Amino acid sequence: MSFRRNPGPTRSIRIAIATALTCLFAFLGATPHARAQEDMPSRVNATWNRYYDFEQMTALLQEFARAYPDLVELRSIGKSQEGRDIWMAIVTSSKNGSHASKPAMYIDGNVHGNEIQATEMVLYAVWYLTKAYGVNDSLTDLLDRCTFYLVPSVNPDGRAHWFEDPATSSSWRRSVRPRDNDSDGRFDEDGPEDLDGDGSITIMWREDPNGDFVRSQKDPRRFDRVEPGQKGAWSFAGFEGIDNDGDGRINEDGLGGDDMNRDWPGGWQPDHIQGGAAPYPLWSPETRAIADFILAHPNIGGVQSYHNSGGMILRGPGTESRENLYPRGDLRVYDEIGELGEKMLPYYRYMIIYKDLYNVYGGFVNWTAETLGIFSFTNELWTRGKYFQGDASERPEDDDMWMFRDRLQFGQTFTPFTEYDHPTLGKVLIGGNNKWSSRNTPTFMLEEECHRNFAFTMYHADQMPHVTFARAEAVPVDGAPSTWTVTVELANDRAIPSRAGIASRRGIGTPDRLECEVAGGKVLVGGSLSNWRDKRITPADHEPHRLLVDDGIPGKGSRVFRFVVQGPEGTEVTLRFTSQKAKDRTHTLELR
Repeated sequence: MSFRRNPGPTRSIRIAIATALTCLFAFLGATPHARAQEDMPSRVNATWNRYYDFEQMTALLQEFARAYPDLVELRSIGKSQEGRDIWMAIVTSSKNGSHASKPAMYIDGNVHGNEIQATEMVLYAVWYLTKAYGVNDSLTDLLDRCTFYLVPSVNPDGRAHWFEDPATSSSWRRSVRPRDNDSDGRFDEDGPEDLDGDGSITIMWREDPNGDFVRSQKDPRRFDRVEPGQKGAWSFAGFEGIDNDGDGRINEDGLGGDDMNRDWPGGWQPDHIQGGAAPYPLWSPETRAIADFILAHPNIGGVQSYHNSGGMILRGPGTESRENLYPRGDLRVYDEIGELGEKMLPYYRYMIIYKDLYNVYGGFVNWTAETLGIFSFTNELWTRGKYFQGDASERPEDDDMWMFRDRLQFGQTFTPFTEYDHPTLGKVLIGGNNKWSSRNTPTFMLEEECHRNFAFTMYHADQMPHVTFARAEAVPVDGAPSTWTVTVELANDRAIPSRAGIASRRGIGTPDRLECEVAGGKVLVGGSLSNWRDKRITPADHEPHRLLVDDGIPGKGSRVFRFVVQGPEGTEVTLRFTSQKAKDRTHTLELR
């Protein structure tokens, strides 16, 4: 006897079935297979090979809030010195609890107005989180159990001026506050001018028979320094501008302001010690608005601030004198996250601010880490090694950088030199590298920079404490009627403890609590155990039903507690764990 194999449905039928299943899964928010990045369409049309000015950033945030009302709440948490909104996008799954009821990650960027790609990093996080929800399992889980507070631009005034006004790559770093830089009793009266009208502040050269430079014969855009003892034909005349106040100097009193990353209470020092400091901590309305928000939201358990440049993953302390504030347990957490970050972010280095960079007094992440007990990082975006994907420790040669700008950026970051009749210097040449030529990631490389930094920050967020009741049991006490021991283990399967060591040591915030409530009964004794089998309770001195867990639940660890309770068989016991940095949990069991 012979058998014929069932040929199954025809190809057209199989295609129809597959199409129907795809539509069904898309409707239900799930897929039969892992979906690739390009298979996660967004309801918001955003691209990451460009930069957004302040108005475009605002419009994009408003579009996210309209497109994803169940995930995004947009609010202005304050106004800048010039009256611009400080926008915050609160991103979480509202159906799984309010934003304040979950562990939260605070992310910001663009505290320095010229560090523009920091804003794109934050916007990218909003874009990717929203489009991934219900499609990507790990990011869906993050939004179900965590909240993200995202501030794309801490310095909206500086950002707006950098885009709208002539600038160098380093202009508009600070906030906008008049300063008398040259001590002449006037404020901001002699800043640079865009004399050649190219939208940037470039440089000036003047002919000088005793100069230190000659114009390159190979490339007239370049000026080469002569050997010692030789005379050149040109002298560097500074950034383009004129002597507005008639004091014989050029550009010596430009627009003033304060460095808002020197404006925080943690280790703050005045301007004569820490250049850029404001008159007192939180002087700027921008920093005050952010501080008020963070202090009002103790559920924030992680902080990420984006700056540029240099390719760094930075942690505190900002100064050596504060190094002893960091307990070993906290340092292990920083190392675990930072060292993996080096692998996720090629050409980046995990570094300590004061030891590997320079002293910073009153820095933002120093305040959040050392004053508030929040695990905090600053990423310095973009690095020279990425220009040619070569040795990150080697600075590209000048010839290489000219090749990069000519062949990969097609000369768009250079303004050709033109003659200008300067009122005090005479004939000068004006031109050179424009404000887009350095510090900021080239736009054709921007999306990868956004994605890798986003992924690192999501890893940090995923390591925020996740505490659960691992097990709980009630056992009758021999020879003591209606008396029971209730033993419970609280476990945390993430790297970050529910209370940082620095918070426990310095009394920052409130301790975690474990409470036991016996319906119609009472708690006689409550305390901690060294392990599940330990028979010796370290009892609480007061309120045995309410245990203060001062040092929290350790990262990737657990703690065991025991209560001795009275109540008849069948009585319900409710256990409640509450924590500022971890989600509150409740567990019930019966006395049996």
